Amino acid sequence: MEIGPYTLQNNLILAPMAGVTDRPFRQLCKRFGAGMAVSEMVSANPLLRNNKRTLLKLDHCGESEPITVQIFGADPAQMAESAKYNVDKGAQIIDINMGCPAKKVCNTAAGSALLRKENLVGRILDAVVAAVDVPVTLKIRTGWDKDNRNALSIAALAENAGIKALAIHGRTRACGYSGVAEFETITQVKQCVQIPIIANGDIDSAEKAKLVLQITGADAIMIARAAQGRPWIFQEIGYYLEHNQKLAPISLAAFLNIIKIHLAELYEFYGPVTGVRIARKHIGWYLKKNGFVSPGTFKFINYAESPMQQLELVEVLLEQQIEQQI
Repeated sequence: MEIGPYTLQNNLILAPMAGVTDRPFRQLCKRFGAGMAVSEMVSANPLLRNNKRTLLKLDHCGESEPITVQIFGADPAQMAESAKYNVDKGAQIIDINMGCPAKKVCNTAAGSALLRKENLVGRILDAVVAAVDVPVTLKIRTGWDKDNRNALSIAALAENAGIKALAIHGRTRACGYSGVAEFETITQVKQCVQIPIIANGDIDSAEKAKLVLQITGADAIMIARAAQGRPWIFQEIGYYLEHNQKLAPISLAAFLNIIKIHLAELYEFYGPVTGVRIARKHIGWYLKKNGFVSPGTFKFINYAESPMQQLELVEVLLEQQIEQQI
């Protein structure tokens, strides 16, 4: 998988997710085999650049290449300037968000709301590509709603503008994250353009990953929610694609070690107070998605006020679960 001058180690990509794909999580997924990991979306509004949360999003210290930053906005000049600013801060690939369905983003005419304004889409793509010397990629949905699927025309605009890769989520903006992702539209786009196509949506297992690659002909797949609490899914998919058999489940010792490493990096990145708060959702995903506890049985962990206390509570809970299984 090539994006401009960058040759990815594979065709497995971590999708950008607000509040999730910070530097610690990106690095963790890369260590487990993600060929690329995209940052949380960053607003093109220059007034937000010195916001503490934004500054953390732009912290790429020690991050392995390629460093990919997603920007969002609806003004071509602002988007172009944001792209240049982020390249100056270390971005090696700029990704444009035209897929986010969140109301607070669409209400600013950004994200997937742009899919209703193809002329504006073209102007934004042209402006950003012309502004930087690094590859520019684009992420979209299949359209605004089921009656207005225009991924094909957006893909043509992207190719003509010089976009180096196009990621498509198999839902419309109106679908949000409900229902089942469809891949027919992605298949059609792949057949009509020459740029690399990345399939996204409901890819939650090695078997599903292989199926989506087969039916769409896509050059790569993008994993989002399935990586929450299971960052090793990239390792599982990579092994399955190469050997056509499933990788053995990780051991409890490995599972505990992954959690400890991840939490330690969150504490270091955000500081002890914010790190403990950010860690709560990740702990919830780790425990619920891996069958160690049922929802609601670990709420007491949320009362931890220090990194040490939080880690101790996680260890005690998991030890109790193992004892019950013996």
